Amino acid sequence: MAQTPIDLLIEARYIVPVEPFDTTLEHHSIAIRGGRIEAILPSDEARRLYLAREIVNLPAHIVTPGLVNLHTHAAMTLMRGLADDLPLMRWLHEAIWPAEARHVSHAFVRDGSLLAGSEMLRGGITTCNDMYFFPQASAEAFDRLGLRAVIGITVIDFPSQYASDADDYLNKGLASFESWRGHPLIQFALAPHAPYTVSNRSFERIGILAEELEIPIHIHIHETADEIAHSLRDFGQRPIARLESLGLLGPNLIGVHAVHLDPQDIERLGRHHCAIAHCPTSNMKLASGTAPVSRLLEQGLSVGLGSDGAASNNRLDLWREMLHATLLAKLSNGDASSLPAHQALRMATLHGARALGLDHRIGSILPGKAADICALRIDDPDSLPLFDPASHLLYVLGRHCVSDVWIDGQRKVKGGELLQISNTELLSVARLWQNKLRQ
Repeated sequence: MAQTPIDLLIEARYIVPVEPFDTTLEHHSIAIRGGRIEAILPSDEARRLYLAREIVNLPAHIVTPGLVNLHTHAAMTLMRGLADDLPLMRWLHEAIWPAEARHVSHAFVRDGSLLAGSEMLRGGITTCNDMYFFPQASAEAFDRLGLRAVIGITVIDFPSQYASDADDYLNKGLASFESWRGHPLIQFALAPHAPYTVSNRSFERIGILAEELEIPIHIHIHETADEIAHSLRDFGQRPIARLESLGLLGPNLIGVHAVHLDPQDIERLGRHHCAIAHCPTSNMKLASGTAPVSRLLEQGLSVGLGSDGAASNNRLDLWREMLHATLLAKLSNGDASSLPAHQALRMATLHGARALGLDHRIGSILPGKAADICALRIDDPDSLPLFDPASHLLYVLGRHCVSDVWIDGQRKVKGGELLQISNTELLSVARLWQNKLRQ
């Protein structure tokens, strides 16, 4: 029987494909052609059926889908550790916003996004959902790295170094959207910062644009108790009820944090089939609280995982977010069976993809989907013995174990090293901005 030619055959000790749920495959291979997954099948059978231009043998690895970082502020990597141990509003008003007013520019965002994108790729993140200023600069950085990204058209009702008012933010962001239209890896979302920084008029325009352009809405909601108190004072409604009244709740809305939710909030989010970006490490570090993730999942919402920015988390590390998410769920529910390993990995992959409207393309290892793939080594004595590969991913391994990463079948990380950019260049960028921010 003639062999079918393919571009790449990845042979792995274990594959955790995410779909079907609760599945682990041993001694299987992934056949890839034209950047797409052709088949997943036993390795001995794959060698008989396929003639691969390249074979990558991973005999001491677990292979997963590439991770989806559902919420980050990539350029804020340049402010990593700048204002630690402050509550959210002091952190914003006393440190972050003044630093942004002095330094944020096209070059700042491009360089910060290069650093962030490199960190994410090395940690197995193949898709990020970003929210920041100068989206053109973010797109340039992610395009250079070959990282899949959804870039936010940020909207705030006050001026910044980037724009003068909400209309200016939208007009500049929409120009970037048009210039990248049709790019295979770069897409856009509308990103109103939060209910407390965006007016009803701006929200109404955002709702219309999201429907016309068929793109997601990416927004911080119910992050702190103060946010809700101020909304009740200023609008007579909780923020989620206000967004519902303005027509913004729907399957295309990604609510970030969603910590302080009452039963009516959860019911509204569920009824409108919204998605949630859970950022457990940032929520803990800023003492914002613990999101009711188990109740959101029970309501049928897609709950993905986000790192937030490195200024409020310090690491863009979705393996750590998975661990923190499951430990917080167990602790807050008083139930050690809450959020088990396969479900946490599903949040970091398929749920994030679904929230972005990309689950038909990414988020699991299935024939027909893009070959966005992450491999982690399991041959370190510190990580052995191994009994359950899925739980090992969650409780034992971490981003330091990531050895190889592919996006659309193109290798981005090999043996733990980035292939698109040198450490020398990244170190130069980091030192340059460290010196500027210190001044």
